[in-house]
Amino acid sequence: MIPLNEIKTILETALISSQEPLSMSQLGRLFDEELGPETLRKLLEELRREWSGRGVELASVAGGWRFQTRPEFQKYLDRLNPEKPPRYSRAVMETLAIIAYRQPVTRGDIEEIRGVAVSTHVVKTLEERGWIDGVGHRDVPGRPVLYATTRKFLDDLNLRSLGELPPLEELAGLTLKNTEENV
Repeated sequence: MIPLNEIKTILETALISSQEPLSMSQLGRLFDEELGPETLRKLLEELRREWSGRGVELASVAGGWRFQTRPEFQKYLDRLNPEKPPRYSRAVMETLAIIAYRQPVTRGDIEEIRGVAVSTHVVKTLEERGWIDGVGHRDVPGRPVLYATTRKFLDDLNLRSLGELPPLEELAGLTLKNTEENV
């Protein structure tokens, strides 16, 4: 049996070197002997505590566990890589919000809610980003594609589940506030 401190070091090494979050089952496969999920979770929580107060934190997201920059230090890292993140149009953001809060939805559902046609470019932008995907077809004439958000969407927003999305009322308040500020 590997000592617990060594197991923790192996977990830390795997998480630091991984480009993507690692699930509990992936982390469990690092070891020959069966590590119970509770032992694994306990060691991950210990690692999280050990890394607290540093510029990097161990976080649990939808895709599993990962090390990530603490949000308050991101502005400094942005100076190293001055590329601006992509800016999305209002149509893209509204479409994403509808899919996130009403999924699974068809393009027709989105158009009915927004009151305007959804361009192919909007859907393609969200698919290329990896934030939405077709998850099936509605059983009606024409069999339209049903869209839903992906695990990558949750990971990119540092969420473990859709239940962690802010209430729609908060988003409506932000939209109203931004509109008033721009008048």
